[in-house]
Amino acid sequence: MIDRFRAVMADLEPDWRALRSSATEAAASAYAPYSHFPVGAAGLTANGIVISGCNVENASFGLTLCAECGLASALRRAGETTLVAVSVTDPAGRLLTPCGRCRQVLLEHGGPDMLIDAEPEPQRLGALLPGAFDADELGAHSTDAATTED
Repeated sequence: MIDRFRAVMADLEPDWRALRSSATEAAASAYAPYSHFPVGAAGLTANGIVISGCNVENASFGLTLCAECGLASALRRAGETTLVAVSVTDPAGRLLTPCGRCRQVLLEHGGPDMLIDAEPEPQRLGALLPGAFDADELGAHSTDAATTED
């Protein structure tokens, strides 16, 4: 996936203004009756498609879904597999940084080289989530467990 990602990024330059606009539009659809903090997220896929998601709160706060979770769901629903760039905003268009949980969700769908919209410039997700637990790590641990059971 990493080699494909790098090849895609060489050909694709994210339109950050358009991504921010899409994220801001998504924030307007958020369901945030408890925090009153609507959030939208928009992502550019490896195929050049822009998708978006919004936060959906729940009275049982632990079940609240952040906008990035909605984005990951929309990614799969659209038949896409890889995000290359993401922008997260409030309804006024102010940039927000994904929380730790959402960074982990985004890692699964874009990898450490995915770009996150930030000021003064976009950041690689790997820089925002150093030492992340990913599928490679999971595979290494399951192999270790199988070896020690023998």
